[in-house]
Amino acid sequence: MSDIAATIADLKNLLGERLNTSRAVLDLHGANEAYFPLTPPDAVAFAKNTQEVSDIVKVCAKYNCPIVPWGVGTSLEGHALAVKGGVTINLSEMDKIVQIYQEDLLAVVQPGITREVLNEELRATGLFFPVDPGANATIGGMTATRASGTTAVRYGTMKENVLALEVVLADGRIIHTGTRAKKSSAGYDLTHLMVGSEGTLGIITEVTLRLQGQPEAIAAAVCDFEDIESAVNTVITAVQMGVPMARMELLDTLSMQALNQYSHLGLPEKPHLFMEFHGSTASVAEQSEIMKELAADMGGGDFQWSTKTEDRNKLWHARHTAFFATKALKPGFDGMSTDVCVPISKLAEAITETAKDAADNGMFAPILGHVGDGNYHTLFLTDPNKPEELAMAQKLAHRMNTRAIEMGGTVTGEHGIGMGKMKYMAEEHGAAWSVMADIKRTLDPQNVMNPGKVVQIN
Repeated sequence: MSDIAATIADLKNLLGERLNTSRAVLDLHGANEAYFPLTPPDAVAFAKNTQEVSDIVKVCAKYNCPIVPWGVGTSLEGHALAVKGGVTINLSEMDKIVQIYQEDLLAVVQPGITREVLNEELRATGLFFPVDPGANATIGGMTATRASGTTAVRYGTMKENVLALEVVLADGRIIHTGTRAKKSSAGYDLTHLMVGSEGTLGIITEVTLRLQGQPEAIAAAVCDFEDIESAVNTVITAVQMGVPMARMELLDTLSMQALNQYSHLGLPEKPHLFMEFHGSTASVAEQSEIMKELAADMGGGDFQWSTKTEDRNKLWHARHTAFFATKALKPGFDGMSTDVCVPISKLAEAITETAKDAADNGMFAPILGHVGDGNYHTLFLTDPNKPEELAMAQKLAHRMNTRAIEMGGTVTGEHGIGMGKMKYMAEEHGAAWSVMADIKRTLDPQNVMNPGKVVQIN
């Protein structure tokens, strides 16, 4: 049994005012952007450095108290909710760039720094960090959830962009995984065991990131289509031809209605592809011309492209505010966002069936996604006064998940498992899910690290 009172007393002695038990702070850390109820922890500890995280963990382990790491709370599957109570460790004050290795294209950062702040700091170096999930998430949270985003089709996900970690384990030990070398054959790959572990195996306190050189030229393009299938088939053809797209985003008709109203884009209210090309001036022009021809072959409409920074910023700002834009179409409605990822050859079928399923059941469910790598999202908007709508949304999301597995895909390409998608882990992973539980028991025998997420060990 956990001794919460003793834990709080010891942590109060350790942290003083940086251990907070006020209702407002607890509720802030118990809220989420999904459909889960308010689930506050018993206390929130604000850590300033790795040693302090280790000391907090040791106290919690002593009293068998659950520990939940917290960045900025942008996760969508209940990852950071204290479902077993306990202490949330807020890492937002650990937000520094430790070191930039400009010649090696690397940066070592603390987990609380957000990707936007990081890229602002990197601007003068001629480098940038490419993973862009849309939300201004923390690097620690992005690492823990193996995040990806709009640029993953070219630059990969957090899996490809994290080289080394500093991690505090469940007993308070501080370990370092990986190196600054680009590759290694030395031992088990503990770095990528931790990437995507969602705080269930340890707390990430430092991340070594792979950086990219800022491209010589960048162009953005938009093109409308008569239907989703034509847009997706354009994507599939481009991927199969090896066109080096930096971003390739699909937005359906409902999404475009939302963005036009919210961001004043003035584009046709039809399915669209938003694209971006990186490279030399000549290669960007070539890529744009290839995509223009592919889109025309699939019945695409007006293909507009621009190298102007203000045009690109307007387009991608609109894309990143799509969640709020679509919610604005239904004021007062709740939003349940879910994602899946399928093999590129199955993408058109998966999206078309999801759209038909929603329409046949009268659900308002815009679809958009990072379709260049087979990942798409559906946002189900439901009336909070009609619980039957949330029940239907969950039913349709269930069919979306099982459909993805049947197609050889996964129930999540970037949102992660948390507690919302644990029920699909056995179906997707089979016996491998029990191996994950074995790893969890080995590294966290007391089950104090973010319990109730990813694996079932009780």
